[in-house]
Amino acid sequence: MKARQLWKFAGSLIGLLTLLAILIAANVLLSRVRVRADLTEEKLYTLAEGTRTILQSLDVPVTLKFFFSGNAPEIPMPLKYFAQQVEDLLKEYELTSGGRVRMETYDPKPDSDAEEWAQRYGLAGQQLGLMGPELYLGLVAVKGDAHAILPFLDPRNEELLEYNITQLIARLANPKKPAIGILSSLPVMGVRSFPYALPGQPRPKSQPPWVAFQDLEKDYEVRQLPAEPDVIDTNLDALVVVHPKNLSEKTLYALDQFVLQGGRLLAFIDPFCLAEAMSQEQSMGMAHPMSELSRLTTAWGINYEPDKVVADLDASTRVRRSDNTVENNPVFLSLRQFNIDGKDIITSALESLALPTAGAFSGTPAAGLSVGSLLVSSDQSELINTMTAQMGEEAVRREFRSGLKRLNLAIRLHGKFQTAFPEGKPKAAPAPDKEAAEPEKEAQPPEDTAPALKESAKPTTVILVADVDLLYDAFAVQELPFFGQRVFQPLNDNINFLANALEQLAGSAALSQIRARGRFDRPFDRVLELQRAAQQRWLLQERALQEQLEATRQRLDSLQASKDKSQRFILSPEQEAEIARFKQEQIKTQRELKQVRKNLREGIERLGVAVKAINILSMPVLVCLAGMAFAWHRRRSVEH
Repeated sequence: MKARQLWKFAGSLIGLLTLLAILIAANVLLSRVRVRADLTEEKLYTLAEGTRTILQSLDVPVTLKFFFSGNAPEIPMPLKYFAQQVEDLLKEYELTSGGRVRMETYDPKPDSDAEEWAQRYGLAGQQLGLMGPELYLGLVAVKGDAHAILPFLDPRNEELLEYNITQLIARLANPKKPAIGILSSLPVMGVRSFPYALPGQPRPKSQPPWVAFQDLEKDYEVRQLPAEPDVIDTNLDALVVVHPKNLSEKTLYALDQFVLQGGRLLAFIDPFCLAEAMSQEQSMGMAHPMSELSRLTTAWGINYEPDKVVADLDASTRVRRSDNTVENNPVFLSLRQFNIDGKDIITSALESLALPTAGAFSGTPAAGLSVGSLLVSSDQSELINTMTAQMGEEAVRREFRSGLKRLNLAIRLHGKFQTAFPEGKPKAAPAPDKEAAEPEKEAQPPEDTAPALKESAKPTTVILVADVDLLYDAFAVQELPFFGQRVFQPLNDNINFLANALEQLAGSAALSQIRARGRFDRPFDRVLELQRAAQQRWLLQERALQEQLEATRQRLDSLQASKDKSQRFILSPEQEAEIARFKQEQIKTQRELKQVRKNLREGIERLGVAVKAINILSMPVLVCLAGMAFAWHRRRSVEH
């Protein structure tokens, strides 16, 4: 009996050891097989197609060296979690590249070889506390004897992580930079003042470049053009024009010939440029902050009204006025995926943009050209004059009449362009004095002797954007202090729009395919829908109230006009009754508006309670259902 039990125990033990051996062997074999599924809605763990294209094009292996002070006890846990995400993403690069990318991790401890290498590469170590160690969180890409770095990876820019890493690899793989020109009436590239000042005068202050233009020199050879160029270098891969104000005929002709010679143009114009208006307030200027390229756009078949801005009820933005009140302003446009062409390579990765006081394009393109809409308004929009736009939300809503059609805020023209100067090159203005003109002639650039082109020799591309302020720092980024450094965090995809457009026109088309890796401030679409419905109801009731007010005033004016001069300042019984009736109607309408706002709040609160209930109860309910299903299945198996 004991021998039988011993054999039974030995058999069980052998079976258990055999099963353990099988599990170990299976684990070893399956560890080399990677079966993965990205179930996140935004595919946060899947490399973009543009990244895959750039990795497959590498001719020489690239080594990614990730430096992180992970063993320092002073490192906060959120930073360690972020570093782990970076490391996981770099491993994804290594797996996807098929051996073209190798990944290495280093912990630059104090006085270690890793710290010395980090310093040699130029990584920025940040002091943790007053007496704490230095924090390293940077990336180095090495290809042969060349290297490129990301000095510090900011966890607040997590959604740009893939773009920055891929850009680093592309910059290292293609050291030759495309050339772009910048033509602007605004100091987008910054202002470098003289270090000296006249006695008794304040020293002029330098201005840094706009954040959207700060990093362009890393990827492009940037050439800043004079304010009124007569000739534009055709060797430029692309030309960026920002807020062109009062350009001369010779400069417009130079732009026209640049496009006809095959040059690619990215132009930002604005019916009311807040960036200029804000600088005018500081300098007490009074010029109208408007820009346009009507001479060119008209020849291309595109209409643009330089004195009108787009008001869109469905894209309104909450802004703070100068009197510190907050309003939902329809001329400050917050564009989301509904307003963005998701099929175009420039805008497919964008999720949100902010366009304050933007204009619109319309019309039918000229023969030989095709047009595509990049950014559009909703069908609850119309063009209003700039004066009304400056008077605030109430004034805009009073005059708003929806055209029930979507307006083009940014378009792309492609094809063969016709000249805007069929009569040829504009003649130069005669110099008032020959002797005075002699020195100026010597200082002028070489005269353009090229023959005037009438149409494009080859197809080219022009991108027109009816807003300049989307590039301005105040509407694109927010400055945050981080370990003693100035860090700019994007508020939206405004800067990405500029980067994608430039990469499409002058740089790598693959880079423009890389989307942001998802955002945490995703909008609550249902809440926005409730707000829009209530907003539309408010607007209709407010208009009804205004019409009643205007009718009452006209009635009072007619009663006042029918009285004698001696009774001009005495209220008649009819006037008193009319005023009393109007007050009752006003109280009734205000009560209805109050009820609409109350219903809106209750609807949002009910929606929030339902979302919380689903999030809290869904998992326990699913577990219970799974347990009940398993118990039922087991019972059926026993019965059979």
